[in-house]
Amino acid sequence: MSRITSKLALSLVLSVATCALAGAATGAPRTDWPSANHDNTSVRYSPLTQINEKNVNKLDQAWVYHLKPAGFTGRLRYDESIPIVIGNTMYLGSPYGEVIALNATTGAEKWKFKLPGDDTPAKRGISYWPGDGKIPASIIFGTEDGILYSLKASDGTPNAGFGNGGTVDVKTPEVMNGFKVPYGILQAPAIYKNLVITGAGTGEGPGGSNAGTGPSGDTRAWDARTGKLVWTFHTVPRPGEVGYDSWDDPESTIARSGVNVWGYMSVDEKRGIVYMPLGAPNNDRIGIDRHGNGLFGSSVVAVDANTGKYLWHFQLVHHDAWDYDAPEAPLLVDIKHGGKTVPAVLAMDKAALLFTLDRVTGKPIFPVEERPVPASDVPGEKMSPTQPFPTLPEPIGQHTVSRDNLYKGEPALQTYCEKMVDDNHMKLGGPFLPIANNQYSVSPPGPAGGVNFWGGTFDPKLNLFITNVSNVFQPMRLVQRPDGSWANQGPLAGLRRFGDIDRHLLCGPTPWGELVAINMDTGATVYHKSLGVSDQLAPQYQNTGRPGGSGAFTTASGLTFVGATDDSRFRAFKTATGEMLWEKKLPSSIEDSPISYQSSDGRQFVAAVVTGGGIGTATTEVQSDVVMAFALPKK
Repeated sequence: MSRITSKLALSLVLSVATCALAGAATGAPRTDWPSANHDNTSVRYSPLTQINEKNVNKLDQAWVYHLKPAGFTGRLRYDESIPIVIGNTMYLGSPYGEVIALNATTGAEKWKFKLPGDDTPAKRGISYWPGDGKIPASIIFGTEDGILYSLKASDGTPNAGFGNGGTVDVKTPEVMNGFKVPYGILQAPAIYKNLVITGAGTGEGPGGSNAGTGPSGDTRAWDARTGKLVWTFHTVPRPGEVGYDSWDDPESTIARSGVNVWGYMSVDEKRGIVYMPLGAPNNDRIGIDRHGNGLFGSSVVAVDANTGKYLWHFQLVHHDAWDYDAPEAPLLVDIKHGGKTVPAVLAMDKAALLFTLDRVTGKPIFPVEERPVPASDVPGEKMSPTQPFPTLPEPIGQHTVSRDNLYKGEPALQTYCEKMVDDNHMKLGGPFLPIANNQYSVSPPGPAGGVNFWGGTFDPKLNLFITNVSNVFQPMRLVQRPDGSWANQGPLAGLRRFGDIDRHLLCGPTPWGELVAINMDTGATVYHKSLGVSDQLAPQYQNTGRPGGSGAFTTASGLTFVGATDDSRFRAFKTATGEMLWEKKLPSSIEDSPISYQSSDGRQFVAAVVTGGGIGTATTEVQSDVVMAFALPKK
């Protein structure tokens, strides 16, 4: 390479990196991807326009990085960790116990940090803190074993002044409640100024006769420089705190586990507000020991990001005994309503209901109705007589199943589904049909259906909320154990899908996967598009849609990219209409949300982790666990 060419190349690299970092300082659009959901608004919207509807069909593989270490002989591991890109460096957590830095243009490894023992980085991502002038830019992340790390972004070495030589053990007595059980951090921490804000991986489900007790799900903020605890928000209120009276029996709040942020948080940096999407209380399938609505279970809670002081809350599910949670990152958007621009927060739960709230007050922008729902037949269970339903938009996913609307198509599958329902005397119904006493029940969308922790994306030019939906139902059945506790048990219960699991086919009505667009100024649904195909069916039956486990992102050029579906495809759509413009068959499915960034050579890249370790693949052929990057051909 000539001296002049060398200088030009170096100048281009420095220019791209400088522009990306300058954007962070000025509030200009970022051309990299600095946090799991692009930025603290969680809208997953890229300002890049190089890839557009005219040339996206030319998108092709640019590089691949293999996550599985050399010599590893175990099964491929499930990976939901969204990479982040700062300047021209991609950082990501690996399910093989490593944090890795790559050249974002070539995929070449820059450095690798191996966690001790069998610990692994948080399954849903890592975070970047830009430093404070004295302490350098850092990669901060939690682990499955409950350790918070701070590494220098430049070389992956621990920041010695952070906690104990670069680590903080978050399993403190204040949250562990005397229990010696697993507790970790499940998501990429939220970064606000010099604060690192973490949720809690408390575990869930039954644990004996005292099924709901365990570690607290409190949200906490730590000093990014020292690792010291700055504030704690009690997600299950204490005496005298807002929400305490929503628990009918005060003793049921003691050591109550669950009610934790296990998805992603969002931060309104201008107003200094953090928005926490909280899960259900434990046990999350039955609430006979926790009567009342149980705040802040399955709620979005807004607190002062500097102090953790309560500001407002909105409960999406009262007395959650379906495991519906509210794990999706609240999207911070501006919408037009009543002739004004309103700062809004879009909040969802796994019941596939989208609530549009005022970002400052928490009041609904589109009206919310409390509608009657069925009572439980489990002795001692007191369900809330009503649940909140937004009047707009309509439910994002399927909300009811009956004997009449089971799968219609391939005769063999149709017969299988009808027989499964009839032979097991299944109780079918709507979104808040309680889990039945010793009888299989199916209540769409179910805890594995609808829109899960990945949430949606938002195009501010079109004012469209876009999300992919999994219409996956789950049979449930509550059975009382000899010790008096209750559990979701039976050969068809647990995590099993409502369908033929041997063929990876479902019994609910098609489509089993959808791409949905909502106009957030009006609340009107713009389109529902079937998303995904069932390759294992004959061609005339393949257009079923497929369920998935990750989300989408949008771009300023009017594109929506989504992997997600378990048919191992990566697709691009025209955001305004849902027209598919590009499709790429991959060796495995994309189990984390894809990203986009501008590299040092000036090209726009689209990247995702393609994993063979998921439990929801459409076939048994899992071949890879890699990071794949796509770009337009070099000119």
